[in-house]
Amino acid sequence: MPETLTADLAAQAKGQIDAVVRDVCQHVVGQDQAVNLLVAALLAGGHVLLEDVPGTGKTRLASSLASALGLSFARVQGTPDLLPADVLGTTVYHPREEVFRFHPGPIFTQVLLFDEINRATPRTQSALLQAMAERAVTVDGEVKPLPRPFLVIATANPVESQGVFPLPEAELDRFLVQVTLGYLQEPLEMEMVKRVIAESADAPPPSPVLDADRLIQLQQLARRVFVHDDVLRYAVSLVRRTREHDQIALGASPRSAVWLVQLAQALALGAGRAFVIPDDVRTAFLPVMRHRLVFDIAWADRAEREALLQTLVAEAPVPHEREVDAP
Repeated sequence: MPETLTADLAAQAKGQIDAVVRDVCQHVVGQDQAVNLLVAALLAGGHVLLEDVPGTGKTRLASSLASALGLSFARVQGTPDLLPADVLGTTVYHPREEVFRFHPGPIFTQVLLFDEINRATPRTQSALLQAMAERAVTVDGEVKPLPRPFLVIATANPVESQGVFPLPEAELDRFLVQVTLGYLQEPLEMEMVKRVIAESADAPPPSPVLDADRLIQLQQLARRVFVHDDVLRYAVSLVRRTREHDQIALGASPRSAVWLVQLAQALALGAGRAFVIPDDVRTAFLPVMRHRLVFDIAWADRAEREALLQTLVAEAPVPHEREVDAP
């Protein structure tokens, strides 16, 4: 069991996390909530599924986050002819030297943006599973570790239905959160257009606020955020309610409960607290659960699914505040 985090360390971590969020929000207008969720997911050690229509800033968000954190960044475009070797890399024979050499693919980076993942075939999609779970890939029988930290941000277009391969439930379960950016309100959209057209084509990327080593330290601090048994019981009870609801055909997996608590810890650290409160769990619930559940056909509409999950959370008994503070 890791040592409980102190209030001073939590306050220092909050200052650094806030600096990252501010830096990214300077380049991605009007997506503060999405930025906070992405940073929290990274602190929790999870991966992100961005499901939205094209042109809402998904690529810009991913690249800006990588720059602010001082991490390497690579982008893969999902297409039906994309092969696993195009992502993982391949071994090539060099006749002049008479040797085989491995040429790493784009997955050997710290932030991988897999654009339109549902356009890649299931065979190529499955190439990500080991990387996402174990932070390593197997090529020609040899296990090759990936850089640390490692984050996959995959995008999917929910409108397209032709030429796509929907992600199976087992693969969706590998993503910590599903985030939707959505369209901006008119003033924010005007501000976004002004910023983009004012930028120089050869403008340098934003200066990093953190580096990989400090980010790994923050991830370790997030694991040390105190979780009271009553809050843990509250999180687990929310997960179990998804399995008992008569309009949910397939409820959340036990892995979901782990992710829910870990994301709540990261959100608490981002708020400068050394302990998790029920509001952290409530904030984390929808992003963690919305892509893991299989609803009855009558609940196929996204707005109805969101409303059902919100009702499920609202009806769950919440632990008393005095019982969940850090010891």
